Amino acid sequence: MSVEITSPHFKANAREALADAPLQQALAKVGPGFIGKRAAAAGKLPEFEALRDSARDIKDHTLAHLDLYLERYEAKVKEAGGHVHFAVDAAEARDIITRICRSLDAKTVTKGKSMISEEIGLNDHLEAAGIEPVETDLGEYLIQIRGEAPSHIIAPAIHLNKEQVEADFRRVHTHLSPARNLSEPTALLAEARGELRQRFLAADVGITGANFLVAETGTSIIVTNEGNGDLTQTLPKAHIVLASLEKLVPTLEDVSQLLRVLARSATGQEMSVYTTFSTGPRRPDDVDGPGEYHVVILDNGRSGMLGGQLREMLRCIRCGACMNHCPVYHAVGGHAYGWVYPGPMGAVLTPSLIGIEKAANLPNASTFCGRCEEVCPVRIPLPKLMRHWREKEFERHLTPAPQRFGLAVWGFFARRGWLYRPATRLAMGMLALAGRRKGRFASLPLAGGWTRHRDFPAPEGGTFQAQWRARKAAEADARAAKGAAR
Repeated sequence: MSVEITSPHFKANAREALADAPLQQALAKVGPGFIGKRAAAAGKLPEFEALRDSARDIKDHTLAHLDLYLERYEAKVKEAGGHVHFAVDAAEARDIITRICRSLDAKTVTKGKSMISEEIGLNDHLEAAGIEPVETDLGEYLIQIRGEAPSHIIAPAIHLNKEQVEADFRRVHTHLSPARNLSEPTALLAEARGELRQRFLAADVGITGANFLVAETGTSIIVTNEGNGDLTQTLPKAHIVLASLEKLVPTLEDVSQLLRVLARSATGQEMSVYTTFSTGPRRPDDVDGPGEYHVVILDNGRSGMLGGQLREMLRCIRCGACMNHCPVYHAVGGHAYGWVYPGPMGAVLTPSLIGIEKAANLPNASTFCGRCEEVCPVRIPLPKLMRHWREKEFERHLTPAPQRFGLAVWGFFARRGWLYRPATRLAMGMLALAGRRKGRFASLPLAGGWTRHRDFPAPEGGTFQAQWRARKAAEADARAAKGAAR
């Protein structure tokens, strides 16, 4: 399906998500399912932090010389008998893929999980051209039959429970016995496997994404846990790789380092079950493989990020660790973010790709607790980049007028210390006096967003500046006393 952009309605989406009991039950499993496993996997690898530094440096180096590596990659793919197509935007990428499918008289296309195909709305475009796309990743298959978008970049159906999946299978798989037992997850898995097996065999074209594109060899790499990607790219007449330009990596040695942080950060595994390297179409002595091999490299706004303050976002290797550790994502899930990329990485990437005008709410959907940056395998400073978008939002007057006015007033005082200090002392004193009986406020003027959900504590003690000065003075007195005692 083509993903409708509802990012401007994030607040309404979030309220709806918070009131969705089945969703909240599903989201309760995100933290225990990912956080502990990542910590355990990282803890078993003494050089994990050093590998994160290396992964960051590899990506930074590649981005600094991206033009050279793109040329090298294209040349190597051609040497292996493949074809490289460059797409400036989503429309051009869709047209290239459709043209390849039509040249092969394709009727059915199997697909491995690809966030880029979601980004460009590929499935709807193929269907309009009379070509049936079939998602083969189990999570993607589930959301396809539901007509939904992914709610997570590595676990697209994490928002669903077993009962919902059973109901969807009974609704869609009407050719199977109504009396079959689908009460166990293994039964659901077996049924999905049986349905997809026939699709693999009948497909004319297979489309996958790519975790990495290796300039040294012209290789595309996919990382999966189900094996569907291998069947998607080896059985049909042609394999189409769809990837964005920042997936380039210089060498196989570089890939080996990135793979060591990818799976540990994503699922807490030392290595994913399947890590598949593909270089060109089937050769004369190969027993299987596609007759044609095409790589579609998408820009879609990323080259504009290269030369600006958002360049660090292009280091992202799509592990999902930031959302796995994000308290906001845990509360509302992925669909609330309103487009393809949820969580902290989506709060930075989405405004870059669809515009801050449509996605201004997303950089504000953060407590700035810093957990996303703490766990990112390539050390992307996500809070800093979200703050950048908040500043752009303010500069373009996209924030509500009362909020801009409040910040302007605060800024006026903050730039004038001689005025700020007595004003805050006065405000603190008045609040402390008004709240001395209960120690909290159930409501306050200009703070309704806070007190609607929780009480506001009454101030205790002096202002931060006053306490800081008192502490420094006490430390100075202690040092002086210590010196006199000597």
